[in-house]
Amino acid sequence: MLKKERQAYILHQLNLHNRVLSSLLCNEVNVSEDTIRRDLQELADDGKVIKVHGGALSHSFSEFHFIDHNNIYPTSYKKIIAQKAVGLIKDGMFVFTTGGSAIMELIQLLPPDLNATFVSGSLNAIMEYSNHPNIDVILIGDRISKTSKTTVGAEAVAQIKRIKPDISFLSVNAIDIYNGITDNDWEVVEIKKAVIESSQKVAALASSNKINTLQPVTVCDLTKIDYLITELKPTHPLLMPYVKGGLQVL
Repeated sequence: MLKKERQAYILHQLNLHNRVLSSLLCNEVNVSEDTIRRDLQELADDGKVIKVHGGALSHSFSEFHFIDHNNIYPTSYKKIIAQKAVGLIKDGMFVFTTGGSAIMELIQLLPPDLNATFVSGSLNAIMEYSNHPNIDVILIGDRISKTSKTTVGAEAVAQIKRIKPDISFLSVNAIDIYNGITDNDWEVVEIKKAVIESSQKVAALASSNKINTLQPVTVCDLTKIDYLITELKPTHPLLMPYVKGGLQVL
């Protein structure tokens, strides 16, 4: 991958997640950590990213307020979300997950003795699941999106419609009380829609900087979601409209 392509990919990931990790970028674009560090430094010098230890932040992070009394920082909130999410997974379950950094944290927290089946189109998630000693792993197949590193397309959607997961975990890029869950990648949205329609329960994983934000493509309204999982306490004022709207907030 050429430098311009790498840097465009980094900016795309920042647009989706507001944060990137150097270690993950190395695996995703198959280059050394030194190369990624140079790319991030160039982007920071151009004013396009905020370079931090181990990765970079979007400038939009400066618009968000993190709660001091919870000691929440960008390096830890995904772990908090993952810790809450993993409590919903039980032996014998059939579980679907998208990709995303919170999902990768969740995989690391799966108990070694868990017996369950995990399904995903995310290449990164599938590779991590395959290291678990006891779970069964199913890859949803079709064309691979080079930007999201996940399978997309009609065949992937058709495969998802043939399964009925007990619970699905979706990484959320934007959610608000009026517009529901939204995204900016049409093909990924089609996958998420199929997952939502097929699942018995759906958990939306959203860090607080995604709450009350909007992107151009609708995934679903809030009635399709059973759980909203953030790094905040469920009683936080930011989450009260979602509680009143009928979501179980963790």
